[in-house]
Amino acid sequence: MHNSASREAVTSLHDLSAVDLVAGFRAKQFSPTEVVEDMLAHIAAWEPHIKALYAFDPEGARATAKASTERWQKDQPIGPLDGIPATIKENIATKGVPVPLGTATTKLVPAATDAPPAARLREAGAVIFSKTTMPDYGMLSSGLSSFHPLTRNPWDLSKNPGGSSAGAGAACAAGYGPLHLGTDIGGSVRLPAGWCGLVGLKPSLGRIPIDPPYVGRVAGPITRTVDDAALMMSVLSRPDRRDGMSLPPNDINWKALDKPLRKLRIGLMLDLGVGQALEKDVREVAVKAAKAFEAAGAIVTEVPGVLTREMLDGLDNFWRARLWDDLSQLTPAERAKALPYIYKWAEAGAKLSGVDVVRGFNATMAIRAAAAKLFADIDYVISPVSPVVNFAAELAAPINDPAKPFEHICYTVPWNMSENPAVSINGGSSSSGFPIGVQIVGRRFDVSDRRADRRPPLRRSRRARDGESVRDPARCAKAVAEPAEEIICHSGAPRSDEPGISRDELIEIPGLRLTAHPGMTGCNSRK
Repeated sequence: MHNSASREAVTSLHDLSAVDLVAGFRAKQFSPTEVVEDMLAHIAAWEPHIKALYAFDPEGARATAKASTERWQKDQPIGPLDGIPATIKENIATKGVPVPLGTATTKLVPAATDAPPAARLREAGAVIFSKTTMPDYGMLSSGLSSFHPLTRNPWDLSKNPGGSSAGAGAACAAGYGPLHLGTDIGGSVRLPAGWCGLVGLKPSLGRIPIDPPYVGRVAGPITRTVDDAALMMSVLSRPDRRDGMSLPPNDINWKALDKPLRKLRIGLMLDLGVGQALEKDVREVAVKAAKAFEAAGAIVTEVPGVLTREMLDGLDNFWRARLWDDLSQLTPAERAKALPYIYKWAEAGAKLSGVDVVRGFNATMAIRAAAAKLFADIDYVISPVSPVVNFAAELAAPINDPAKPFEHICYTVPWNMSENPAVSINGGSSSSGFPIGVQIVGRRFDVSDRRADRRPPLRRSRRARDGESVRDPARCAKAVAEPAEEIICHSGAPRSDEPGISRDELIEIPGLRLTAHPGMTGCNSRK
């Protein structure tokens, strides 16, 4: 057993990756109970600032961790996640906990049972200690909600964590344990991951069973390392008959999805011709990522976007009508409780004709066709996740105009409609040190068993010398805001002889294994 001094010299327990925690449990270096207690103390310092949690249950976490500790002492873990802390987005049902959907309009009725992703995590032994926040009905890329307090970004408390998996992104970035589960219907896992310096995977539709299923809706992991995302996928992708849109069971080895980069055809997607303009810092990070693949032997060509203005407006119309259908079933007093931005956006759906709504839904099919045509000639797409570096915490969206709600999701939403797997990884940072995500999109259901050597990283950080370790929200925000030569972030335990080195981890999506630098909870700033 490590003493507290030596443990802090390596890293805090709440900062360890799930892979490292399992190794530590197996070696009896520390216990699930010790990990949970360390994490709860850390949450107590951060949560008043970022407000990422809903239905937080510290006593339940202690009881679950105690049972896990007893199993590990007997070398009898019940699953691959036994004793690992995890959160679940509040729109994924967990037995006994109401599902408010981020809005004050919802009647709070305890869920009767765990939804499939929650059931898989629980069966695997995860310590589910809290749900996480989301905006009204999950229809904003923001931490703004009529039900939950405002969720903020741990990198800079004045900035938005993104959404709709807002609390999941903020909690993961702040070090609330290693595993966080979100949902994504237009970018809701990838956008928070991009804006919080994390790994966020949107798998192919149906790869993770979910209830209720819907067109384009998936659940996906948000983690600080890609190995942890792979570990989560090995559990979440197990079958569940409740999802009539789920894929057949598949014994994918999520830890061994290597593919040679030589002659791989990669499309670099930058200028879409629709949506918000691409900011300079974001463009530079995406281009740098593409050049790293090119240097490793891939054939990189710039490709146009698959989304058109007509398609984006069609999705907007369909989703307005869909939400207005929900709101119209409420009393006027109940509807008035919704976030004003959401109410104003959805209200326009009442004026749409049936033909308008059908045309809007048909945009989904048009996007699928355009994506299939693109992937006939390429193997993968690299693009930004968001066109903007960040936006204010108090805003509903970067433009903040309900008449133009989706201008910032043009890089992410096509892949929900086309059902392609897409991942956000940290590709670098802005001139001010704010994290910038890079998106990698694969073909639908593309799984390779070919193996390759470890690939060059998208971004490698140098050792921090005389760096300041940032451990509380105010200091972390200060470190990010101040001009610095570099912000170095790590999530796993560095080797004790290299206390400031960030870890380059492998990113795994079906058919591709890449290297990334996703972690961020331990930050060192260097002038």
